[in-house]
Amino acid sequence: MSTILNVIWFVLAGLWLAIGYFVAGLIFCIFIVTIPFGIANMRLAGYVLWPFGRTVVYDRSAGCFSLIGNILWLILFGWELAIAHLVTGLAQAVTIIGIPLAVANWKMIPLALWPMGAQVVDRR
Repeated sequence: MSTILNVIWFVLAGLWLAIGYFVAGLIFCIFIVTIPFGIANMRLAGYVLWPFGRTVVYDRSAGCFSLIGNILWLILFGWELAIAHLVTGLAQAVTIIGIPLAVANWKMIPLALWPMGAQVVDRR
């Protein structure tokens, strides 16, 4: 079932989201100081490409630099991404087929808010 949902997600939303996150990650990697944000964007790009059958696990021992990075990310970029995922999920939830896609979009909100110290893993 997750394969079918991943294909539908890829066609309707995943490809464009992944391209956007990837390009933003490349832009962040231009400057040395923002490379951790670029890596976080690459992680987001991989997750939004195939979200079904995967989950996010946070490393509680990530350290203070991860916390500082998450706070900066939240203030500068995270809240916009979270609102975009929320609104897109609401638009997808209008149809019956879009409900699982909306749930996947809403699953991305915590990662869009706090990407540092997070890992995307398979559910198995």
